[in-house]
Order: sequence, then structure tokens, then C-alpha cells
Amino acid sequence: MFTIFRGGRSGAWRVTRFAPVKGASLAPTPSVSVVHTLSITLPIMPSPTAWRLAGVASHLRYTERAEKQQLDASPAEIGRPEATYAALIPIKKSAAWWELTQEERRQIFEDKSQHIASSLKHLPDIARQLFHSRDLGEPFDFLTWFEYAPAHADEFEELVRTLRATEEWKFVEREVDIRMERERLDAV
Repeated sequence: MFTIFRGGRSGAWRVTRFAPVKGASLAPTPSVSVVHTLSITLPIMPSPTAWRLAGVASHLRYTERAEKQQLDASPAEIGRPEATYAALIPIKKSAAWWELTQEERRQIFEDKSQHIASSLKHLPDIARQLFHSRDLGEPFDFLTWFEYAPAHADEFEELVRTLRATEEWKFVEREVDIRMERERLDAV
């Protein structure tokens, strides 16, 4: 199953902040839509969409059994009604990252950067889903999607600061930080 994020004039998520963090940005848009589909198709007619990013949720990588058990013990589901805030953070890593072996990437990812350990303490308050895009020929390697309640906004900022201060982040060559709030149909 593919997940497609479209930035454009309409969507279920209203953009509240759009910031290039490193490298080239995407075109700022007022809204983002998220679609889950069995195939990626291009529209026949031109779309008002400013950009489209596609990814695939995959099995956990770089995760050892004990870490998986900890993650499973604190499930953080996407789509919870109270999680009205979201962040889409597309990331592209450098060629140097991809030239490393799986074991070398794991060492940087967890042993040195403690990516999983740093994230575990924020579960289940902050739900996260990683979508892989590199093998699809997309402009980013990963699309990270986070959802959380407004009460956990400061906690999310702490998580992002922590991850960007790691050795792993030195391999990031492009990152965009898009913050959103779920559109409310009952709002006046």
C-alpha cells in the first residue's frame, strides 16, 4: 500500500508552519492531504497540487528484538481523535549514508545516536509512521509522519531537537518540516 502526501490548496490538514531545515524546500502550501492507495498514478488533468510525495510503510529496520518489544508495549496509533496536530518531515540522506553497510548504519542510528531510545520515551503521546521513498525514485528517502494532541506540542519539539542533534542527522542533506492541524468540519 502506498501513502501519498499532496501539498495544495485543500486537504484534511491545514498547514500552520512550513520550514526548510536543510537543503532545498518544497513549495509552501496551505493544506496537505494524505491518501492510502494500492497504486501510484499520475493525474490525467493538471492538478492544483503544488507537490506530491509517495512512500511505503515497511517492516522495521535497524531495530533489534528488545527494542521492538519496547515499541510494541507502547503502541501509538495514527488517527487517534485527540491527535489533531501533525508533522510531515521528508528527509533525504547523503550518498555517504547509503555507502555504509547495514551494520554501520545501525551503529550510527542507534548505538551512537540513540534514535529508538530517544523516541521511546515519547510513546504513546506521539504517534509516528515512517514511509520509505528512496526505492520509488522519489525526491526524499523517508517521509516521517507524526500525530499528537496539542497538549504534547512541546514534547514533540523536544523530540525533534533531540534527533537533529545526533550523529545520524549529520548525514541528512535535505529536510523540510511541515506542521499541521487537522481541519475541523464543525468549526465556525
